Amino acid sequence: MIHRSALGTDFYELTMAQGYFLRQNNPNVVFEMFYRTNPFGGGYVLFTGLHDLIDKLEGFSFSAEDIEYLESLGTFTKEFLAYLSEYRFSGDIYSVEEGMVVFPGEPLLRVHTTMIDASLIEGILLNTLNFQSLIATKASRVCLAAKRGSVFEFGLRRAQGPDGALSASRAAFIGGCRSTSHTLAGKLYDIPVSGTMAHSWVLAFESELESFRAYAELYPGSTVLLIDTYDTLGSGIENAIIVGLEEKEKGNTIGVRIDSGDLSYLPRVIRKKLDDAGLEDAFIVVSNDLTEEIIQTLVQDGVPIDSWGIGTHLVTGGTQASLNGVYKLAAKELRDGSYLPTMKVSNSFEKTTNPGIKQLYRFYDAEGGAIADLVACFDEDISVGNDYIFYHPFAETEFFEMKKERYVRIEPLLNHVVKNGKRIGEKPCLKTLQARAIRSLDTIHKTYLRQINPHIYKVSLSEKLKALKINILVSHRKKAAKIK
Repeated sequence: MIHRSALGTDFYELTMAQGYFLRQNNPNVVFEMFYRTNPFGGGYVLFTGLHDLIDKLEGFSFSAEDIEYLESLGTFTKEFLAYLSEYRFSGDIYSVEEGMVVFPGEPLLRVHTTMIDASLIEGILLNTLNFQSLIATKASRVCLAAKRGSVFEFGLRRAQGPDGALSASRAAFIGGCRSTSHTLAGKLYDIPVSGTMAHSWVLAFESELESFRAYAELYPGSTVLLIDTYDTLGSGIENAIIVGLEEKEKGNTIGVRIDSGDLSYLPRVIRKKLDDAGLEDAFIVVSNDLTEEIIQTLVQDGVPIDSWGIGTHLVTGGTQASLNGVYKLAAKELRDGSYLPTMKVSNSFEKTTNPGIKQLYRFYDAEGGAIADLVACFDEDISVGNDYIFYHPFAETEFFEMKKERYVRIEPLLNHVVKNGKRIGEKPCLKTLQARAIRSLDTIHKTYLRQINPHIYKVSLSEKLKALKINILVSHRKKAAKIK
């Protein structure tokens, strides 16, 4: 499969890898992935794509055709190409569990491997995690807006190519969608598939009523009639009621779908017509360029809508083009076996990375709610029963004290998921990941989940990590001053 080819990396990663190889400068290193700002103007991200990434890494290699292509470029030596021909990812990965709610600045994933290894996988790692986390977050926002009602993902035809469609369907399901219209995604990921009918089905028959009856006969018990082909209230709902009553006599329930018009007005009228006809069990599905903002407004207004079909704005990210996740070197091994903390120093303090090998801890209160996250050095003892100073990650003088009376549980979030290039444990199914996402969202106070102007969740640095960062910054500034 093309997505498993190790050519799925930026060209400069290959030229750097050759440089490391020829210079015999290939130390063990630790890279980490994090993102800087929340998408959609929201308050969180739903971390998604991890096990898809592991699948890709387990088959990440250069085929004979790949090597032949690289040779044709005239850039790479025979020795390096021979090295690539035997290449397999062999590192370790520590990661937040897929489906967890995460926040800006947190290390979401650590890669422990060689410099060459870490470089070659950067492209596929960021591509997979950035996109799927973006779409899963969008899906969760939609589902929260619908108050966890039935949301169906209908995005195949508007997705960013075939692979984008598959990845989006996977991520959307983890984010809370009930099903997908994408049949291949259903097969590959065991996602429930669903669909209604197109306007062309109605137009293909002599009459709207005939098309409805034909569909109900073919698919009894799963009949959803599209009622806006000609006139939603003038004929569509009336013909649907005729078929609905016929199906009721057979013990079947129908649904109606609206794909145009005023989605605040039409469902109210249609609900009354269905109820007055004795079709109280009939359900209403709406679609038509829905967003979480539209859905939230309709739900808050009490519009009687049972299910939501959402496509374009879900699988493309809508107004948000991408998640700004990055992948940075955090530590490198020295000749004595110790690891030297490294960090990117920027004129902008917000873009200055946090150095060293780190662990991420989440603190919970007595009700099971997440109250704050702490980024600490991996060798720190962060345990229940202690007071901790939480330092602001950017503002050098801001901090607060986490008293032991305020929390009851601390959870380390970075777990060992890949060893020597192979997955640890069983691969979870998507229903398990979806359930985890729901549980994780339930631990986050609703103020952080607001669609508009959410409260900012506290992500802080430990006292030891803050001191390490400041010391490295001071050292860099002194060196820079000497050069000047």
